[in-house]
Amino acid sequence: MDLACKAAAEEELTRWVRDARDFTFHLVEDLTDEQLLGKIVATVNPMIWHVGHIAWFQERWVLRHLNGRPTLRPEVDALYDSFEVAHEIRWDLAMPGRESTLAYAAEVLENVLETVRDTALGEEATYYNRLSVFHEDMHDEAMIHDRQTQRYSAPTLQARAVEPPPEAEPAGPLPGDVEVPGAQGYMLGGSQDMPYVFDNEKWAHPVDVAPFHIARAAVTNGEFAQFVEAGGYRSEQFWSIRGRLWLGNSRAKHPVYWRPGRGGGWRCRRFDRWEPIREHQPALHVNWFEAEAYCNWAGRRLPTEAEWELAAATVPAANGSLLGEKRRYPWGDAAPTPQHANLDCHSTAPADVAALPDGDSAHGCRQMLGNVWEWTADAFYPYPGFVVDPYREYSAPWFGYHKVLRGGSWATRSRMIRNTWRNFFMPDRSDVFAGFRTCSQ
Repeated sequence: MDLACKAAAEEELTRWVRDARDFTFHLVEDLTDEQLLGKIVATVNPMIWHVGHIAWFQERWVLRHLNGRPTLRPEVDALYDSFEVAHEIRWDLAMPGRESTLAYAAEVLENVLETVRDTALGEEATYYNRLSVFHEDMHDEAMIHDRQTQRYSAPTLQARAVEPPPEAEPAGPLPGDVEVPGAQGYMLGGSQDMPYVFDNEKWAHPVDVAPFHIARAAVTNGEFAQFVEAGGYRSEQFWSIRGRLWLGNSRAKHPVYWRPGRGGGWRCRRFDRWEPIREHQPALHVNWFEAEAYCNWAGRRLPTEAEWELAAATVPAANGSLLGEKRRYPWGDAAPTPQHANLDCHSTAPADVAALPDGDSAHGCRQMLGNVWEWTADAFYPYPGFVVDPYREYSAPWFGYHKVLRGGSWATRSRMIRNTWRNFFMPDRSDVFAGFRTCSQ
């Protein structure tokens, strides 16, 4: 790496490290001490634990593992090691208060910035620093949907990554399907020339995909409301066996944050406020079972993750086959901007499904990155030849239990998202910023 490239890489990494920690601090600065702890909820963590864990993870991998430094605080392993400290006991931990936790996070930050400045930024150093930044980005998104779960206010303007654009005009619906030609030996997954991929994306391997039709956009609130109003939650024939078990236990009659409006229609809770659903926004906070049931009702199906990636990443040829080109993003290889995708908390809600045409894939699918995560049909399993990365707890413990989501949400950071990214959650999770698009049968 020449000196100019090295300086540019150091500058970018320094900017990312600072930005991630600033974002984390902004996400908690408006919360009271009581809110920092929060109510015990099965799917969330205490906000103050998130902050301490983010700092601990960065110290663990960058300062201690990479640079051989001693721990800054001897008690942190017993508090913040997420694989050793069970979720249900995190509210009972003798955690440091706000001032001490933020001071620890700031101390870790300054030490990490020092190592970036003073240490040769080779491949290994770049890997672990990026790992810590992306880990923080993922926890920041979790903190935002935890704010939704806990009924806190929406993140403030200061918590957004960049100055948001003016409020977008309603863009309306985007109905219809696009036809995606089949592919023999499509290389599904991340390639070795990518600057960073997680272990569950490794490595690209050939799969055969038959031709299919996929929706141009995600299922909207208006479309999902038709399913609810047609008795979809009361009709067992639309639900799988596991879906019926979830439905019976949850007693759900509609999406978790919906309720009937007094004058008709539906209202949804967005953080701490109730408002009418916006008909052309994508359905949000629906779990995999709900998405599957909707598809069965509508005579549709969820895309496989290979189909999803094919529709997002490939370029059709004039003869109807697929070119060899595989794009990093649906629109090409240029980094995301607010004109391409609703990412980086530019807004605190999804855009209408017809918005952002500049982000279309070559096949004509819109918003495949950003806006809402999209459930796929597939369970989360390793790719052939899987080898676990040093952060062993990221993927391997969850294979077989979770479902794959693709694409990112409005709260996902643009620096970490790409067409090959595989997110994964249990199929009953409705707290994340997830929706879905469909394929024809």
